[in-house]
Amino acid sequence: MRIAVLDTGPDQLRFINQTMASLGHECHAYAGGKALLHAMRRETFDMLVLDWRLPDMKGPDVVRTIREDYKSRMPILFVTECHDDTDLVEGLNAGADDFMAKPLRPTEFQARINALLRRAYPARHEPELVFGPYHFFPPSRTIKVRGELVELKNREYELALFLFQNLGRLLSREHLHEAVWGLGVEALSRSLDTHVSRLRTKLALRASNGFLLLAVYGLGYRLETIDVDTRLAAAITR
Repeated sequence: MRIAVLDTGPDQLRFINQTMASLGHECHAYAGGKALLHAMRRETFDMLVLDWRLPDMKGPDVVRTIREDYKSRMPILFVTECHDDTDLVEGLNAGADDFMAKPLRPTEFQARINALLRRAYPARHEPELVFGPYHFFPPSRTIKVRGELVELKNREYELALFLFQNLGRLLSREHLHEAVWGLGVEALSRSLDTHVSRLRTKLALRASNGFLLLAVYGLGYRLETIDVDTRLAAAITR
């Protein structure tokens, strides 16, 4: 997954980056709150780990902006040198999901990360995922639509699964590239657009099947659910 880290300490950043890499996640580091918030105008992340004390903003203010202005529900973990319950309460009230005091203990830190991601993205840990007429079978990497097996290439399957696991969520092009192709691979090609076009056709992503795959100009893609019954009712009453 794609993890944003907001911390000014080089040793702390190195530790977090190594831990995330060992868990199979991509780490994107920022040294200030404003830099992270600016990046989030065009980027998307699966989780945020941030320090309480920042050079330009307070950690809780960053969290409030992410929750209230950006409307992001990604899990957020605070790390701080303070052990004051007042800070803990303020951080959680601002919208953080968990809180750890420095120095971070590796095994506990990994456990907290895994727990937050499991709670935020529970469908990713199931042997079968069902989205209306679409049935994904991760162990065999296959998908059926209305009971019929659909032939997808490896990256087409990975892209389709990732989009369905993030229903309704705008995913930046960079986020999708990293999730499917890996960090820095084919980042400037039109391979993503080609794969999206193929998925629309192969999976019949249209309103009659309850899903639309939308392009958001200059940002990325969002897979949305469509209430077919409501659309039909509206058409009949016109």
